[in-house]
Amino acid sequence: MSVANAKHTVINPVVPFTGTIPGGLHPGEIVIVQGTVPFDADRFQMDLSCGCSTRPRADIALHFNPRFKGAPCIVCNSLLQESWGREETLHKMPYKQGAAFETIILVHDDCFKVAVNGAHLLEYKHRLQLDKINTFSIAGKVKVHAIGFIPNSAIYSESGDLGLPYKGSLIKGLSPGQHIMIKGKVSSMYPHSFTINLRNSKTENIALHLNPRMKSGTFIRNSYLSESWGPEEREIPFFPFSAGEYFELLILIQAHQFKLAVNGSHLLDYRHRVQDLSTIDQLEIMGDLQLMDTKLW
Repeated sequence: MSVANAKHTVINPVVPFTGTIPGGLHPGEIVIVQGTVPFDADRFQMDLSCGCSTRPRADIALHFNPRFKGAPCIVCNSLLQESWGREETLHKMPYKQGAAFETIILVHDDCFKVAVNGAHLLEYKHRLQLDKINTFSIAGKVKVHAIGFIPNSAIYSESGDLGLPYKGSLIKGLSPGQHIMIKGKVSSMYPHSFTINLRNSKTENIALHLNPRMKSGTFIRNSYLSESWGPEEREIPFFPFSAGEYFELLILIQAHQFKLAVNGSHLLDYRHRVQDLSTIDQLEIMGDLQLMDTKLW
């Protein structure tokens, strides 16, 4: 995952490192740490804490501690009023000595979700209030290349990259006034079609289904609700996609409709068939294209 959209980035910090999280932590935000575990590493730790006081020691909301000696494991805990709570131990080790890693800590209302190298690892229920967390630190046998604090407007790739089929989490759903930008290139060898879905990850419902078909020059729009497709919409003033050509597709979310533009030109409107936009929490992309970037703001 790129740190390019971060609200704050630290490059090649000296370990041990302690730094302030600008604006604190909020649901939907992401902490991303990219680094390498040395061959001789025995353990390292990442802490999300409430300040950096040492006397008295600051409360720690999440203590994340991979340990390599003996039976490799990851220990999580919290420190409150200088007392450790109950340890949560995971007997699984996604980190490899001598290998690079990417750790993503995703902040939810009720827990932290941690992924390593694109795969979900664990959940840790909050024991301290989120609004008190303002400091990140990392220590131990580890080399850090970058630390990024990603705002909650970001699209979080569930696989960690832009490979297809692509699924990106819209952590807080959608709301009027937001934009989704998709940059890509149509496949050059006999492309048939590609698909963009804005959907509910917990159900089969698709609020907006976009399906440009290059061979016929048609652009299908629809919604899949309660296990059935609705009426298709096909009318467009022009067909904007060609084999081998780069495109930028922009979706503006308005109170009553989606507005869609391609390469800076307005193409169509699509009235909402799902009224609660906050339930639209996943962007799905597949088909005959190379995906280059996705953004939500």
